[in-house]
Parts: sequence; C-alpha cells; structure tokens
Amino acid sequence: MAFFLLACTTSLLLIVLSSYIYQLVERTRSRLPPGPVPLPIIGNLLDVASKLPHRSLWRLAERYGPLVSIRIGTAVVVVVSSPSAAREVLKTHNGSITGRRPPDAWNGAGHATNSLFTLCPGRRWRELRRIGAEHLLSPRRLDGHGLRHAMRAALLDMRRRISKSATDAAAAKPVEVGGVAFETMAELMWRAMFSCGLDAATLRELHGVAREAVRLALTPNISDFFPAVAAMDLQGVRRGMAKQVGKVYELIDQEIDKRRRAREETGGGGGIVDEQEVDLLGVMLDMWEVDEEVMNRDIMRTFLTDLFLATVDSSPSTIEWAMAELLQNPETMKKLKEELNSVLGSKECIECSDVDSVPYLQAVVKETLRLHSVVPLVPNKAEDTVEIQGHIIPEGSNVIVNLWAIHQNGEVWTDPCKFIPERFLECKEFNYQGTDDFDFVPFSAGRRLCLGLPLATRMVPALLGSLLHHFEWTLPQEAMENGLDMSEKLGLTLCMATPLQAMVKGM
Repeated sequence: MAFFLLACTTSLLLIVLSSYIYQLVERTRSRLPPGPVPLPIIGNLLDVASKLPHRSLWRLAERYGPLVSIRIGTAVVVVVSSPSAAREVLKTHNGSITGRRPPDAWNGAGHATNSLFTLCPGRRWRELRRIGAEHLLSPRRLDGHGLRHAMRAALLDMRRRISKSATDAAAAKPVEVGGVAFETMAELMWRAMFSCGLDAATLRELHGVAREAVRLALTPNISDFFPAVAAMDLQGVRRGMAKQVGKVYELIDQEIDKRRRAREETGGGGGIVDEQEVDLLGVMLDMWEVDEEVMNRDIMRTFLTDLFLATVDSSPSTIEWAMAELLQNPETMKKLKEELNSVLGSKECIECSDVDSVPYLQAVVKETLRLHSVVPLVPNKAEDTVEIQGHIIPEGSNVIVNLWAIHQNGEVWTDPCKFIPERFLECKEFNYQGTDDFDFVPFSAGRRLCLGLPLATRMVPALLGSLLHHFEWTLPQEAMENGLDMSEKLGLTLCMATPLQAMVKGM
C-alpha cells in the first residue's frame, strides 16, 4: 500500500511538473505578451488576488508593459493598460474581440442566458442593443417631453427630500449622498421603463437588492477560475445572485402582467395615446406579439433588470465620488457653485438642456470619471486569433481593458492622482465616445460602448448640479478631523468602500 501511494504521489508530481514546463515552453512559442511565470494549477492567481484587481493588474503593467498575459486557473488572460493598445482592442480588432465569458454569478436564475452584458454578438444581442438605443436611451427619446418631465420630477423630488433633512435641525444627521442619488435614479428608471413610480417600501427593498447584487456580481469566485467545479457553486455566489435577481424579476413580472391585462381590456396597445411617448415595456410587449424568438418574458425581465441595476449603481457611484472630491477641494467647489449661480440663478431645477451651458460642471464630471473609473475593467473574449503590437492574442482568451490604468497614465495626464477638473478645459477636447482618442474612455468604446452613455451624460451633471445649486454641503466633524475615507470597493462598479456622509443646509 505504501508503495502504491508513493507511486501515485510521484506520478502526480511528474504530471504537475510536466504541465508547468509545457506552459513555459508554450508561452515562448506562442508569442503571448510578457507576464509573470504561472504556477502549476493556479497560474498567476496569487499575482492578481485582490479586492481591487484593477490596481493589481496595473502593477503588473508597470513591470511588464501595456500588454500583459497571465493565467488564472485554466484561462489565458491578456490585460491591456495603455491608450494605444486599447485602440487595437476596442477599434482595430473590435470585430474579433467582442465576445464575453460571464462570471459564474451571472448564471444565477439563468440570468446570463439573456443578459445584454454577457451575450455574444448575434441576432438577439443586436436586437436588444437596438431596443435600448432607440426606445429608451437614444438622445431623441431622452430629450422628448415624457422623459424630460420624468427627469425633472425625479430631481424636484430629490430636492424636497434633501430640504426636509436640511430644515430638520432637531435631527442634525448627515445625509448619505449615494443613497439620495440611488433613490433619484431608481425612480427615474422605473418611470422610463413602466410609466409608474415606486413606493417608499419598494424603493428601500430595491436599494438593498441592488447593493447585494452588485457585491455578488464580481465577488472572487473559484467557479470562474476552475470551470470544472463551477456546477457545485462552492461559495454559494450563484445562489445568492439568483435570490437577489429573483426579487427584481418578481417586481418586473408584476408590471408585465398588469400591462398585459390592460391591453386585453382595451383591445391592445395598453392605452398608449402618443406613440412617441411609449415606455420601454410597451415596446417590448409589441415585439413579443410579433416574434417570440426575439422577445419573450425571460428576455424582457433580464434586459430590464440589467438596465435598472446598471443605472442605479453606476450614476450614484459617480455622484458620490464627485461630491467626495469637491468636499475636499473647497476652491473647486466654490468655483463650480459660482458657475451654477451665474447660469441658473434662482431657477427651481436644473434641466438636462442646461448642461451645455455649464462647462466647469462638465469638467468636474469628466475628471471624476477619469480619476474614479466607474467600470475600471472591461472584459472581452477573443473570437479569433489576432496580433497586437507584435504579440499574439489566441482565440478563446480573455482580454481585459484596464480603463482605470489608462486614466492613470502619467504619460498622458499630468499629476494623474490629483483631482484637477481644469485639465478638461485647458487641454484638447475629450468626448465620451472613444472613437479616435483612447486616453479617456470611461464608457468603453466600439461595439460594446456603454448603452447608458446618453442617459449618464445628461443625468449625472443634472443631478450633481442640483445637489450643489440649492444646498451647502460640508463634511461631518469626524471626517474633517480625521480625513475622509476614499478607499474603493469593486462590485459591478467601483464605489466608495465607506458610503459618503455629508451635512447639508439650504441656501
């Protein structure tokens, strides 16, 4: 028996050693980008194991260059960390590097099957992109009367809630800035999707659901590193995600059933009078009646859940980071408030149409998105083998664009770690599209350009401007004495590890 065990152990060690040597030889022959030597079985997991992988990958880029190859378990991963390399991935070879390999968490409740974020380009993916781009998030739709009214109502409601806190001298409690922004964006998105509002209890429930869902979405998960054991869901991440997503599904199902009953009672159309003002649910129900392969209940609730969770996580995170930076830079805060007072005067509510008239506000938002990339890592999968900057990116490999590292590039940005909105007024023009200049790509670029860009570039400045135009904000005494905690936490988006609390009073 002892001999048998010794023979098995020796054989196992030989297999591991042979595999290790094979990886080293294959790495040299395959012309992969440089990178740290992978360990047997786990690969380079120890090199990147971190709650903040964008920083771990950035440190590897500092050592090995703008293209780095690593192995995570059985997967080959190529990390892109410079504007020129990002251009190759997101523009030159975008047709070949557009696939997605979803985190195992997204398989909870079967969500990945129909998710716009994880589907590979194909008929369904194109149809879902078109629906979102044309019927909810297009400039024409966002600037139409219906959504303008919804945005204005959401901002005024936010102002009323903050005013109540500001005048309640007995409470004298700080306001959670991200929570206020979440409620505003959740109310707006629900009205845009279903033409109805949310009661306070549902809003509180959705806030908790969204927080837990985004935490689980990118939790380091052994199932992602070793697909062979994924079915066992050893950490329970997939089950946890299914529970949270299921709660949103339930609310969406209620809206679907309510609208379908209304259509049956009115003989179709759901009582919509103005065709241009139809909400997203109405558009999707119309498509369902025409082609169930393109649209059905499963696709509808997955798509609507994606839109809702992404929007109510990303925009509030940006607002929170912006307010944190402004509260620590009083001269910048003063300059921005002077611009708002000059342009808006005593106007009751900042409109999205006012955003073009406040360039410093836009600069503050852009600098926030540069310094605190909302989505720091953009994952793709190579559908074909391509060559980039003399290196081979093999078919099937994961290609991660580290937007955070690009935005911290000292060759492009002077004092990249400092909050300097003026850089967006004094230098060349930076837009959000990522069509030519890849120094600044907060919403990614190419075929996977963020669908919510038109909404974010309207709503985030309007929301931030509204917070500052009518209220005075200060840090709580403890933060003024000990400094503000600016540490990061990564879920679906990069947010503050400690939610921002601020004192507020009316002007």
